Amino acid sequence: MKLRVWLFILIPLVVLAGAGFVGWRLLFPPEVTPAGADTEISQIKLARLPDDPKQAKKALAQVRAGLQKLAPHGPYIVVNTHSNIVSYRTGKEIVLQGPCSSGSGEALTDSVTGQKWVFDTPRGVFKIQSKLTDPIWRKPDWAFIEEGDRPPKDPNERYDDKVLGDYAMGFGHGYFLHGTIYEDLLGISITHGCVRLRSDDLKKLYAQVKIGTQVYIF
Repeated sequence: MKLRVWLFILIPLVVLAGAGFVGWRLLFPPEVTPAGADTEISQIKLARLPDDPKQAKKALAQVRAGLQKLAPHGPYIVVNTHSNIVSYRTGKEIVLQGPCSSGSGEALTDSVTGQKWVFDTPRGVFKIQSKLTDPIWRKPDWAFIEEGDRPPKDPNERYDDKVLGDYAMGFGHGYFLHGTIYEDLLGISITHGCVRLRSDDLKKLYAQVKIGTQVYIF
């Protein structure tokens, strides 16, 4: 009986600890997983522990093994969109940490076409897919509508070579970790979905991060 009590205490703690590693993905069903995220994590199913102590021990060991398998192997990036902190970690060691800005969550609707955009940073597990130096931003329609203008007919009017800073690292579906000309606003949820970093932190991160590095966003 005592074993079962302890197991029922340990199981939630183990699950919550694992969820911290994977951006709380264990707490949400697959249907709310952001597009492009790693869906392997959402396939874990937790069942009630068996009544038999030996079977309960075995079940707990399987849960621990599953969580260990999902833990990052090698360096990884964590973006906390609640406190707007980005960190680069190797195991339990924090190699770099600093303020960032993530999606505002605000919505914008084009009064002419009715098209709507919601500026959220996607949550989940992603990977660095591209690395760019001196990135040039091709401004989408919403960037002009937000300023009270109509999208230009000349495509050359869409390009901005300043706003993204010196480096950008894409993690899928048009989202990037990049610099900003508005460093005074770092720490505030104000972006259109990308994650903005301080120029010094971005430079150090860019030098260390490789293609394929996992990015955990929660």
